[in-house]
Amino acid sequence: MASKLHQLQSKACQASQFVAKHGSSYYRQLLEQNKQYIQEPPTVEKCNLLSKQLFYTRLASIPGRTESFWKELDYAKNLWKNRKDLKVEDAGIAALFGLECFAWFCAGEIVGRGFTFTGYYV
Repeated sequence: MASKLHQLQSKACQASQFVAKHGSSYYRQLLEQNKQYIQEPPTVEKCNLLSKQLFYTRLASIPGRTESFWKELDYAKNLWKNRKDLKVEDAGIAALFGLECFAWFCAGEIVGRGFTFTGYYV
């Protein structure tokens, strides 16, 4: 156990030395590659302004999103109403979509339990 701890400590020290040595060059390279997204002047006030713009833009997009939601819901209701005209291909796609949703749900549950299949650690 002590040797594993020493080995982990050694790896952490190496990683921290690497970051200290190469971190600033990586930072400069990252900023240079993405300079088109940087707002001038890069101040706290500018960040606050941008966060407010994002918040109110998202708020303003809600009516469009709800309209799209109701259109999708009407389409699904119409499909259900005319299910006798439904093709096997469409039913298969819907079944695969439902199966995928269930698989993602199960994956989330497993991750939430700490990567156990049987249950929670008690």
